[in-house]
Amino acid sequence: MAEMIKLPASQNPRVPEPRFPFRHLVPLQMRFNDIDMLGHLNNGVYIAFFDLGKSRYFLDIMPDGVDWKHINIVVANINCDFHAPTYIYEEIGVVTTVTEMGEKSFVMEQRVVNTKSGEVKCVGRTVMVGFDIATGHSAPIEQKWIDAIERYEGRKL
Repeated sequence: MAEMIKLPASQNPRVPEPRFPFRHLVPLQMRFNDIDMLGHLNNGVYIAFFDLGKSRYFLDIMPDGVDWKHINIVVANINCDFHAPTYIYEEIGVVTTVTEMGEKSFVMEQRVVNTKSGEVKCVGRTVMVGFDIATGHSAPIEQKWIDAIERYEGRKL
């Protein structure tokens, strides 16, 4: 089981409390071209940050690594609620956890946060679906994924 990430609590009452502790953090680096004309991080960049967080999460939880050419889970849905702008001078990271596990899908929660102040910039929810590359249809989540996620998160899903 990975250790919990300790970040300062958000002071924004609109930010929902996480259902489960976060155990995975990826520090993020913004580029100048990630910033829009208003001087803050463009909303499309957050989704790219979520993708980075998910891919690093998968690499960190799978004991034998991930074969990206034959991965059998895919993104089915992503939603993002924005709570505060992010500026280029901020130190930010993406935290990731799995909140639900079904037979053919699981749900991940991710947040982009200021790692010094704890301010939550956005909260994302991604539905990942088991996928059979040969048939192009949904498939049950392989037990090795379920076991790896539960081991890393330290709880039964």
